[in-house]
Amino acid sequence: MDNPRLWISFEDRVGFVFDISRVIFAWRLNIVSIEITRSGSLYVHIEKIETSELAGLMNELNGIPGVLEIYRVPMMPSEEREKKLQAILDTVSEGILSVDADGIITSINPVAEEIFRYTAAELLGRNIAGVLSSEVPILRCLKDGKPYNHLEISINTPKGRLNFLSTARPLKDDGENIIGAVACIKDMSDVKQLVYSMTKPAMTTFDDILGVSLPLKEALTLSRKVAQGNSTVLIRGESGTGKELFARAIHMASSRRNKPFVPVNCAALPDSLLESELFGYVEGAFTGAQKQGKLGLFEFANNGTILLDEIGEMSTHLQAKLLRVLQEGRVRRIGDRVENTVNVRVIAATNRNLENMITNGDFREDLYYRLNVVPVHIPPLRRRKEDIPILTDNLIQKFNHRLGKNIKKISSAAMDKLNKYNWPGNVRELENILERAMILAQDMEIKPEQIILDRTYAGEKEDVSPAHFPGNDENSDTLNTAVDGFEKQFIEQALLKYGSIRHTAKVLGVSHTTIMNKIKKYGLKVTPI
Repeated sequence: MDNPRLWISFEDRVGFVFDISRVIFAWRLNIVSIEITRSGSLYVHIEKIETSELAGLMNELNGIPGVLEIYRVPMMPSEEREKKLQAILDTVSEGILSVDADGIITSINPVAEEIFRYTAAELLGRNIAGVLSSEVPILRCLKDGKPYNHLEISINTPKGRLNFLSTARPLKDDGENIIGAVACIKDMSDVKQLVYSMTKPAMTTFDDILGVSLPLKEALTLSRKVAQGNSTVLIRGESGTGKELFARAIHMASSRRNKPFVPVNCAALPDSLLESELFGYVEGAFTGAQKQGKLGLFEFANNGTILLDEIGEMSTHLQAKLLRVLQEGRVRRIGDRVENTVNVRVIAATNRNLENMITNGDFREDLYYRLNVVPVHIPPLRRRKEDIPILTDNLIQKFNHRLGKNIKKISSAAMDKLNKYNWPGNVRELENILERAMILAQDMEIKPEQIILDRTYAGEKEDVSPAHFPGNDENSDTLNTAVDGFEKQFIEQALLKYGSIRHTAKVLGVSHTTIMNKIKKYGLKVTPI
């Protein structure tokens, strides 16, 4: 038995289709479908005819008045269009799903099967609300006829938690009646990787960390070994020593190098905001929460690395939640009842004495042991002064490009001044002093008078006479101006000395928010390294 498709070229006339149908019915055959094109061709799909009888049928059809040619073809035009469309759906990188007016799934491509964790056989012909969730937004699109774009979806299904990005359009007939909807779906893990690849900063490798001193070489050797595994790393060192550079280099030397590296400064955000950033939240979790919720940084960094800088500033409440992530590899968004599995390498960094903090009850001992699997100690600049010439040459090249200068070298007297300094602010302070020196330089050499150091740390007695108060000049003749100038310098020196905003606020006896406001007011630069 055969199920042939026939192509018939004909002269247009009234009753032609009837004549074709009459002949086929006379042979006691069923017509599956008939299609007529604008070019004057008719296609007919016939069901179950003996192959030996097909030639006779075609001869009889060819005898109908108006028939010009008749051939057998492999498929109907609609079947060809369907196959082309399916080939497109099977090759696109996004998931495609369509439903009819009742929410019955009518088509799905392989990418959507993978995202939803169902096969096409399990989904086709079933109501999407019953098999997935009544919360899928395509149902709202069916109801109100309004399209939506790039909506972040997080739903619970019988197959588990699903996170994806969705865009949908309603399907309407000629009378503007909604007859279905189609949705384009992107897995959130793919979206995260795309966002990261488009926005990631230039990453640091171990080759970018310059120096020949023994303490630095020891830190680099250990870090290279640590990078090969997945163990948690605790990077310790004073403010400005380059802890984030080491963390980035460890990530780039690991098997996770092509996945996200997410740095988080635990001291830069208030506790409640830090929690929502790290763990995310669901819709309605709190006043002001975004509709459809928000992905947390632990989920964003999945399969990659997260750096928790200034971990000593984290509250004990968040320390407990972090401990759960390290122990079980699971996170729960704020306001959610479901936990999501994450595979994230955690690197923590601090300039605080965590052991003293444990004694004082400010840091959890169990978290300390979870973090301190492999401790890496970054030496301060005063212990690696043989690296100062190398760092200086590199920074001169860097600032030449940034400032449009052409400084060739630093004088031996100026270098001697750098070598004798104690460097409380470490490499960060060296950067600031050299940038200032290059701005002041008038020729191609940096001279000693252009190296302006912090005199307190350089061993000179601080001049506190009224003539040296900040703001005391002819153009600053008000008390408020003088106080502002002194406050700016005082806070700037405190930030340099204590490293983090939270630690500075604690020492000065003011709130974290107060220090943040002062930084904005005076335009102070706080650049973590």
